[in-house]
Amino acid sequence: MASWTYVDGKWLPGNPPILGPMSHAMWLSSLVFDGARAFEGATPDLDRHCARVVQSARNLGLRPMLSCGEVEEIARDGVGHFPPGTALYIRPMFWAETGFIAGDPESTRFALSVYEDPMPPATGFTAALSPFRQPSLECAPTDAKAACLYPNRGRAITEARSRGFDNAVMLDLLGHVSEFASANLFLVKAGVAHTPVPNGTFLDGITRQRVIKLLRGAGIEVQERTVQATELSEADEIFATGNKGKVLPVTRFEQSRLEPGPIGRCARELYWEFALAGH
Repeated sequence: MASWTYVDGKWLPGNPPILGPMSHAMWLSSLVFDGARAFEGATPDLDRHCARVVQSARNLGLRPMLSCGEVEEIARDGVGHFPPGTALYIRPMFWAETGFIAGDPESTRFALSVYEDPMPPATGFTAALSPFRQPSLECAPTDAKAACLYPNRGRAITEARSRGFDNAVMLDLLGHVSEFASANLFLVKAGVAHTPVPNGTFLDGITRQRVIKLLRGAGIEVQERTVQATELSEADEIFATGNKGKVLPVTRFEQSRLEPGPIGRCARELYWEFALAGH
């Protein structure tokens, strides 16, 4: 996998050793990141992803030394290291280098990696209901895209895979649907799209927000509300939105088999039209 990482003012190829055993982020997880995409010559909502990583750093108590515009400039420079049209993942990161328990904000460091990452096929994935739940803001830094949140998501995916599924649907602490372990969730019933209302247990994804706006602009009703797990087994369609694959259908939830449906296909087509229009 071809990759370049910007750190300390220069671009380094491959996987450079920029964290050591004494780095706060290495053992105490004071790292935030974001993910953006470049594909088919487009970098949709790159400015918003760069703005979010700066805000995530602040929300975790770090002191980002770059503005969102400066992060975006570095990201675009990184994309230029690859042939035009290459499918890339763009990952800016801030972390604390020193501190004990709480990271020292004055030690905040920055890196940005850009690497080849093909877009997943639109064939979709399967999902199971996870026994592991998403924390709330009182329990974890859910207002940041923080690395410390991802081991819980990882064990949800591992458990789902042990039962033959690709991904996991996670509930919040009250037992309501939160999101997939790796993406936001939509279900469709009778031509109406429904998605869990942001309640502090998951990030209101940038792709999620974009898809809601695009669907509503196309005259499709989208309801943001509390969603129960039982509704997923009765849905006409389920699809995911997220940076990795943008819009992907679910082909099976637990024992319910699903086909990619018209609302999900519309969401994907609208998103691609938006992205390739130069946004």
